[in-house]
Amino acid sequence: MQGLYPEIKPYAHHELAVDAVHTLYIEECGTEKGLPVVFVHGGPGAGCEKYHRQFFDPTIYRIVLFDQRGSGRSTPHASLDNNTTAHLVADMEAIREHLGIKQWVVFGGSWGATLGLVYAETHPDRALALILRGIFLCRPEEIHWFYREGANRIFPDYWQDFIAPIPENERHDLLRAHYKRLIGNDEVARMASAKAWSIWEGRASNLMQKKSVVDFFGAPRTALSLARIEAHYFAHDGFLEENQILNNIDSIKDIPGFIVHGRYDIVCPLVNAWELYQAWTTSEFFVVPDAGHSATEHGTIAALINATQIVAKQLKKK
Repeated sequence: MQGLYPEIKPYAHHELAVDAVHTLYIEECGTEKGLPVVFVHGGPGAGCEKYHRQFFDPTIYRIVLFDQRGSGRSTPHASLDNNTTAHLVADMEAIREHLGIKQWVVFGGSWGATLGLVYAETHPDRALALILRGIFLCRPEEIHWFYREGANRIFPDYWQDFIAPIPENERHDLLRAHYKRLIGNDEVARMASAKAWSIWEGRASNLMQKKSVVDFFGAPRTALSLARIEAHYFAHDGFLEENQILNNIDSIKDIPGFIVHGRYDIVCPLVNAWELYQAWTTSEFFVVPDAGHSATEHGTIAALINATQIVAKQLKKK
């Protein structure tokens, strides 16, 4: 089974001011003259990790990674100002233009799949191909599943820690109860909510829980940006119109697409990927039989890398 490519270091770093508030951290890895690919991280708010560079053959790809507004090494940290899906789509275009890239492959998982799809539907002439994992279409029913009723029945023990910071009289709407604390001025309550929110996601992400994943989600800096930005987006339905992605799917029907999804994904159930595949009939669909949501599971890694190899071969022929 194909594993991650060996660790690599960036050959270039960039800081790009996209408005008066936000400066984005960007890095480039692999080969400067290679096939451009942009890695779109999840969350929103999670930021990039070192292993994200390792999904691509560095002798073939020019790998672009960036931390979205308020995430990772972008500044200001955990900021919600001027932070919407439209802003992030515009940021991706600003990065592409800044780096002098005409077209690129879009690779993203979870929220990264959401943003990747919205970007490609907005700028179909800029996307050479889409490689997507753990499909999240950011519809109200998907948010309801994970933050109100559904996933809690699979992980009732983890759920108790998620709801712990919220008084019983506010637990009928946990998303907004946490959001109120995450944007409030009480630093203790804000961090308690952030850690409960983020660890809930980390615990649910793998088929077999991984301490390293939970530790990453539970680290205070990651927890704060992830929880604040996710709650901000989800409280506003992702700043998307109703069923926006599926309604606009025809705009990408001519773009090669690869959908990879874990059979036992509890964060983003398989039905999301199935509905995307049914609408996007020109895409290819890979179900990983022994995986959950995380990109760190062996079968998911193999499927994603296989997709990057197929895309490289297909585009080389053109």
